[in-house]
Amino acid sequence: MRIGVPKEIKPQENRIGLTPDSVKTLVSEGHQVLVENNGGFEAGFDNDQYVKAGAKITNTASDIFNDADIIVKVKEPQKVEVDMIRENQIVYTYLHLAVAKELTESLIKSKSISIAYETVTDDNGRLPLLAPMSAVAGRMSVQAGAHCLEKNQKGRGVLLGGAPGGEPANVLILGGGVVGENAAIIATGMRAKVHIVDKSEARLKQLVQIFGDKIIPEQSDKIDLNKLVAEADLLVGGVLIPGAEAPKLVTKDMLKLMKRGSVIVDVAIDQGGCVETSKPTTHGDPTFIVDDVVHYCVANMPGGVPRTSTFALNKATLPYLVKLANKGYQKVLSEDKNFLAGLNVHKGHVTYKAVADVFGHQYVEPGEAIKN
Repeated sequence: MRIGVPKEIKPQENRIGLTPDSVKTLVSEGHQVLVENNGGFEAGFDNDQYVKAGAKITNTASDIFNDADIIVKVKEPQKVEVDMIRENQIVYTYLHLAVAKELTESLIKSKSISIAYETVTDDNGRLPLLAPMSAVAGRMSVQAGAHCLEKNQKGRGVLLGGAPGGEPANVLILGGGVVGENAAIIATGMRAKVHIVDKSEARLKQLVQIFGDKIIPEQSDKIDLNKLVAEADLLVGGVLIPGAEAPKLVTKDMLKLMKRGSVIVDVAIDQGGCVETSKPTTHGDPTFIVDDVVHYCVANMPGGVPRTSTFALNKATLPYLVKLANKGYQKVLSEDKNFLAGLNVHKGHVTYKAVADVFGHQYVEPGEAIKN
């Protein structure tokens, strides 16, 4: 198959869909790989590295969309890219369609086969292609939050780990999944006081086994969330409902309880955010203030560390891509129900229920869709 890797064009997005090593693997399997000129430059990968791995360098994205059977990206296709997607072309990337009505409608009209990294599952119900970027974002959330707490960033002027004579900051992490666990790694490492809220008692017990008394576990149905929010210096939103819009756990009214100069980092912003006052921002202009609370809502946080992120993402996505290219999408998806869960749109039909429900489209079961 011909596999195309366009340069990412979302603002401040510097990752790329494939590393040179991944290209080498695909070429060794007999596939042709097209990479857009300087597509990997910002992530530290030169054209020469891709050529040595066996890729062909193309001058424009249109060359790739015209020629490739599979488009491999990182972020959701932007409008100019959607307009180039061909009927029956496979698009393999993060999509986050539940909060993207216009993109959903455009992919339906394109009659493409759109596979979303973030809804592929494993046998335990986890999200193996979302996990690496969730880990990066979780770690970055505390790093970014600590910076935003500095006074010259309009924060409270609080050092996360405190100092002799000064108490450490209170960090409240909503969600004990991959984002929450990785946020806790950095927050506890910086010696903050860390509360983790999750609805699952079993998951909280796992986190206590990992962190011991460095965290304070909080079961969501047994706490006063208002009190925890009011006490937080840094709040990290890491709540996820796979493929669906994130629940708004922190309301506008709750925001008024927070201390002046406290910080919210809403990692769930890709799925609409779990804070009612959140709105997407970029690395170039990452924060805004509501009710004296600093909001950091960058929608592609891992794009700020593109080299680390590209390697981590490829480790997860490449094995699926190899199978997709080797066997074709109908065969590999029919054999693997977990990979099939990644199919969001198929030749004009919505095949992911949460997306169909939120926009009022007819839902077509993906296993049935791929038979046609």
